[in-house]
Formats: sequence, structure tokens, C-alpha cells
Amino acid sequence: MTRPVSLLYFLPLLLLLLLSLCYHVLADSHFEGFEAEEEDDVVEETIDPNAFKLPDLPLTLSESPPISTPTPDPKEPDPKPSKPSPPPSTTNFEFWDEDEFEGLPSHQPHIESVVITESATPDATVQTPDPKPTTVSKKKQSFLVEIVCVSFLIMFVINYFTGKRENENLALSWASKFATKDSIFEKNFSLLGVGEGDDSPLLLKEGQNVFKFYASGRRYCQGLLATMELKSRHDLLSRIYNMVIPCKDEISIEVYMNDDAMDHVVFALARKKMAKAMQKELRDLQRFAGSVVQPPNGRKWVAEELAVVSESKEVAGDLITEAVLEQVFGEKSFEKHGNGFISMHVSDQLPGTQKKMLLFKFALPDAKNMADMTRLVALVPYYIDLVGRYKLSSQARSKTEAARAKAAQEAYKELQGARQEALQKKKAERKKMLEEAEAKLSAEAIRKKEEKERARQMKKAMPKVKMTRGH
Repeated sequence: MTRPVSLLYFLPLLLLLLLSLCYHVLADSHFEGFEAEEEDDVVEETIDPNAFKLPDLPLTLSESPPISTPTPDPKEPDPKPSKPSPPPSTTNFEFWDEDEFEGLPSHQPHIESVVITESATPDATVQTPDPKPTTVSKKKQSFLVEIVCVSFLIMFVINYFTGKRENENLALSWASKFATKDSIFEKNFSLLGVGEGDDSPLLLKEGQNVFKFYASGRRYCQGLLATMELKSRHDLLSRIYNMVIPCKDEISIEVYMNDDAMDHVVFALARKKMAKAMQKELRDLQRFAGSVVQPPNGRKWVAEELAVVSESKEVAGDLITEAVLEQVFGEKSFEKHGNGFISMHVSDQLPGTQKKMLLFKFALPDAKNMADMTRLVALVPYYIDLVGRYKLSSQARSKTEAARAKAAQEAYKELQGARQEALQKKKAERKKMLEEAEAKLSAEAIRKKEEKERARQMKKAMPKVKMTRGH
């Protein structure tokens, strides 16, 4: 009697399962686009009680949380071997409408596969490595990149302000040494700075590493412009580059001479390597200065490190005086005071609107050692007076005038050649445009154009008849 009683206990549960299954089927049919019919034929299904073989297990209605069972040791025998569970049986639905119950699985999955997957999941979780270390390492890497970027930005900002301040201090140190009261430029020029008033600034800042100084009010010249091109200390990348390939802070001084105060002079003095480069690159030295002037016999000359490029030996001998050799360009004086000298260029044939100029280029020392270039800066007013008073001899003048006339003819020929080339180019472009326009015309338009051109040629070939009126 125990078996039927247990089956009676399970009948309500089976009815509930059937009702829930019907509910889900009806819900699925609603979403599949089928509407419930008003009158459905209810088919009673007979359930075979022998189809359900359930083990004798106690029933409890309370839900208990899942209990993790420890995995048994294969070495220890199981004291209470469990009986194999009978295979589940499925309910036989004799009346099944495939069109109405669409989307349901044709067969139910076997329980053994579920059991295998459930028993395999703990082993899989044990064998799979913990993904936390990889995520932590990725986070560390991302933080490392951010730290490097932020530190580089901080260093860049700090270097910007410190480098900017260093360049300003260097420029102000030069101005305070040579452009203030009782200095070289103050004694030789009446107006210093970029303004007209007494409170006008001495320096004009055009960039973080470019500063300019202007002076005027002196005989033989219109004015002077000094441009300081310093290292890009405010740029961190440029600072690192300068550590690998060092460069110098330079100052270029341009003196604009008056037209009536300078004779025919083309002269350059620089270090040997620099002098060769100037002779190849500068147009006036290419045309008028033939080669490097050799040292004259029986006279002191510039140091061995320097080279002179001049239009004639007379000009070179007259511009390199004994005073200059003793102060800067001599063998002994150049070792002490000529470390910052780069080049000097005197010419009356420079390209541009201002042809007569004196060009000086020096290397700037540190702000604390600015007095080391005092003799180099003193060369500027000295050569302004020397070149302004200098006059060529008649023989040298005739040679220089002939050379300049020849250069003017060559320049005129070059200008004419450039004009002819431009005209030829313009004609070729116009011809090409006409050919392209003709290619786009139709056959009828081309025929009419040829007839018109033929008529014009025939009219041109006919003899001209002069008609006179009879009296």
C-alpha cells in the first residue's frame, strides 16, 4: 500500500506541472502571432501511472539552499553505494499540433548530460587560472604610461619657464654690458633702443630665443641692427638635442652704410672652413672675390686659423691694419680674445635694396663672462670709420669699375633671358589651352573654322588693288 499512496501524493504536483507547461505554450503562441480561439476543443489526456517511476524519497515543501558536496576520494570505498536512478520518462502527447506549438524543442535533453555538466563545472573552475593577476598587470601598465606622460608634461612646463628665463638673462646681460651708459654703443651712437624716448626698451623680443637691438645716429652709416639668436632652452626636446649636438648662442650685427660713404669694397674674414663656405654660397664673393688672399711678404698677418677673401690684395692689406692685428686677429691676441669670432663681411654688392653693408657674426659667452667679447664688439665702430673713410687707388678703382660693369651686363642678360623664358612659357600655355578648346569642338564647328581660316589666307594672298577716283 505504500506505493499507491506515494503516487497519490505526487498527482497534484504533476497537475501543476502540466498547467505551467500549457501556460508557457499559450504565451509562446501569442508571441508567434497566433491569437487564442474563443472555442477550443478540450481533449482529455489519459496519464499512465506506471509511466512515472519515482524513488521512495521524503518530500519537503521548504526550499533549501544548494549544499556543496565534497568530492569523494577514489582510494576510500563508498560505505553506502547509491542505487542507480531510473531513467526519466517523458509524457506521451497523442494529440500534438505542430502548427500551434511552434518553437518548442522536439525532444527533451537527457538528465545525464545535465549531471555531467554540473559535475564538470567544479573541475573546470578549479583548472581555469584566476584572471585577476592579468587585469592587475594591465592596470599597472596603463598607470605607468599615464605617469610617464604626466611627468614629461611637468618637466616640459618647468623647462619652458627656466629656459625662457635663462635666455632673457643672457640678452639683458649683453645689453647691460654694451648698450647702457658709458658703454661702447652709447659712446658711438646717439639713439639706442627701439623707441625714441628715454624710457624706451633697449631690446625687442621677437621670440623666446630671438632678441633685437637697434642703434642709430652716427656718421657714415644709417643705423645698426643686432640680432641675438640664442639656443632654444625653453624647448625640452631642443635642449636634449643640444646636449647631443652642441651649438652656440650667436649675435649678428648689420651696419647699413650710406651710399656716398663706401667705395667699391668686397671683403670677408672668417675661419678657414667658414670662409670657403661663404665663397661658395654668397653671390658677391663668387663674382668679385676670386680666391683666398695669401699673406704678404714681410708683414704681420692674421692667425693661421683665419682666411681672407677679398676682391684685391690692396683692399685686404688696407682693411687689416696693425691695430686690428694687435687687438684681435693677430696670432697671440686671437688665442685670448678671438674665441667668439665667427665671420666679418664687407660688401657694396649685396643682394637686396640695401647693397652697402657691414656684417659681423660673433658667438656669445655666458652671462657671467660677457666681458670676454669686448674687443670683438669694439670692431664694429672701428670698421664703420675705416670703411667710411677708405678710398681706392685709381688703378684698383678702374679694375673694380670694369668688374662691376661686366657684372651689370651679365645681370641684364640674365634678366632678359628670364623675361624671354616667361614669355615662351606663357605662349606655350596659351597654345595648349587653344588645342584643348579645339578638341572639345564638334566636327561642324571645326569645318567652319577651317573654312574661315582658308578664306582669310586667300584674301591675304590676293594682290592689293588701289582704286583712284577719276576727275
